[in-house]
Order: sequence, then C-alpha cells, then structure tokens
Amino acid sequence: MNQFNRDSKGVYVIAVTPFKDNGDLDLASTDKMVDFYLECGATGLTILGIMGEATKLTAEESKIFVKQVLKRVDKKVPVIVGASSAGFAPMKELSDSVMAMGAAGVMIAPPSTVKTDDQIVAYFDMVNQTLGNTPWVLQDHPVSTGVQMTANVILKILKNSPHCLMLKHEDCPGLNKLAAIKAAMDKKEIDPVSILTGNGGGLFLTEELMRGASGAMTGFAYPEMMVSVCSLFEAGEIEKACDVFDAYLPLAKYEQQSNIGLVVRKYIMAKRGVIASAAIRKPGPKLSAADIDDIERLIRRQTKKLSTLN
Repeated sequence: MNQFNRDSKGVYVIAVTPFKDNGDLDLASTDKMVDFYLECGATGLTILGIMGEATKLTAEESKIFVKQVLKRVDKKVPVIVGASSAGFAPMKELSDSVMAMGAAGVMIAPPSTVKTDDQIVAYFDMVNQTLGNTPWVLQDHPVSTGVQMTANVILKILKNSPHCLMLKHEDCPGLNKLAAIKAAMDKKEIDPVSILTGNGGGLFLTEELMRGASGAMTGFAYPEMMVSVCSLFEAGEIEKACDVFDAYLPLAKYEQQSNIGLVVRKYIMAKRGVIASAAIRKPGPKLSAADIDDIERLIRRQTKKLSTLN
C-alpha cells in the first residue's frame, strides 16, 4: 500500500457515501465507487468527511461503511477516515476502531466551540493525547467549522503534533496562508508535512499548486480532472494542466453550490454508473428540472471542450 506520510502527494478523493433510494447504505455501490476512484488514479481515499454525510450515519453504520471501503481498497491506496468530534471519547473510539480495520490515519477538524488561538492550540494538544501514535490530518475548513485558524496557529499545532502528517488546506482560497505555511517549512521552522487542498472540487487547485500544495484532497464527480492536473503539474506541464482545469471549471463551480452541491455530485455519479442512486439522506434538497437541464448542458460543453485538448 502506498504510505500516508509527510511526503504524500497526488489526489486523496473525498468519497461520497452511497445510499439506496430508501436511505439504506448501498454497499454494492460502495464497491463500484471504490473501483471507480482507483481507476481514475486516486492516490488515496478520504471517507466520512462532510460531503460523505458522516453526521447522518449511526456509529454502527460508520463502521460498516469503513469496513466495506477498506475491504474493497485491499491496501492498494491509503484510506483516511474523518473522526472529528467535540468529544474526545467518541473520537478515540472511532479512531481506534478504524485503525484496527486497516485505515492509514484519521482526519480531525476543530469544533465550533473553540474560538481563540489559545483554545484552538489547547484543543489540538488534547487531540494528540487522545490519538497517541495514530497518524492524523489537520483539517482547516472554516466555512463548515466556523473556526478561523491563522497560519501562525496552524504552525504551532503542527510543531506540537509529531503524528500530524498532513494539512488539509480549505480556507477559501487562503492562498497567502498556504504560502506562509509552505515558506515556514522551507525555512525548516517546522518539520514538513504534506499539504493537500480542498476548497470544494478544487476550485483553486491550480493556484494552490503554484503556491506549493502537494496535491488535492477534495471531491468532484470527475476526479480524473484532479488526477490529471496534479500529474501535469508534477511533470512541469503547467499550461496544459491549467487548460485541463479550465475545461472542467464551469461544472466544478456549479457543483459547489452550498445547498445542492452534493446532490449535483451524486446525480452525475449515478449518471456515470458509479453509484446506483443519487439519493442523499434526509434532510436534504432535490434537483429541479431546471437544475438537471443546467447540469446536462454543462456536461455537454465540458465534453466538447475536452475534445479540443486531445
């Protein structure tokens, strides 16, 4: 299995959680989804994230889903599991459970209850005590957490966290913050960690790669876009990478609407035959006929534009 470590690069796809039309977990579609992500060239997978509807799963369902994904991945790539929690007991219970199943590490974001710099740093000191030697990812996503972590705070957390191997950078777009963290690593002020970017579907992926990101950790109905862009950047083909990114950008932008974004992603994935149903768990919106018309038009335009790049 490719190792999850401080040098990790590439694309860790944020996976959706497939459901049947009645809301039950769809484990058959889970297998197809894993196969699809691997065929697209994913370096790793991240499950039970925000776009994975983790908060809508029971504790038992979370374990069943993780077990199914790990079984299907079969150690081909690392799997990171979202284990954020305001309480340290459930965080430890889930983390210990998934690590025993074969997960490569867990991802932790701060709870909305921490506001000041000192509170944030103290919280992650407790995370380190709770997780022990478990490798983990620091998630910086203020849009969902409501917690603003400055570059200095993140650097302090990383300095205090020997088993934090990766930063998931999702401050939107936070380009200067990313550059400041990368500069501190280059100056050896802290040990380097992998920096993978989020920002929904990689809306700022090319800019973030130019600022020193190691790759992407986000979701999109066309994960092959992120794989291609990161590979081209790695090969030094920057302009070609930007051309590929631009071809997908209109649909990626549409998929990032705050209300219907996940429904759009699942609709396209069902259309592509990756999952059997586009269902999301209640509560959640549904696509209108006009929404579907938009998506179909954007897919046609994307296909046409991509054909000119080959």
